[in-house]
Amino acid sequence: MQLARVTGTVVASVKAEGLEGVKFLVVQPLDRRLEPLGDPVVAADGVHMAGPGELVYVVAAREASQALPNTFVPVDHAIVGIVDAVEELRTSPRAEGRQ
Repeated sequence: MQLARVTGTVVASVKAEGLEGVKFLVVQPLDRRLEPLGDPVVAADGVHMAGPGELVYVVAAREASQALPNTFVPVDHAIVGIVDAVEELRTSPRAEGRQ
């Protein structure tokens, strides 16, 4: 799974069979500091609630095609969750194997 920020929407006048009613959104993948990582991608909205500005979880490849009501549809990325909060846990140097 990859954290991403929804940056826009996509309008498709023609969709592959099984994708009728599925919303497509432009998402920007993020690193652990919530900074942009790579290029934006188009993702199918598997949660049916994501919108511009939201922080989401995105899956890719085979997992993306299984995240929608009709499985094994031709999608490369799918939104599988909306993130409520992000908290980075700090570990002690001892826990990381340093003394």
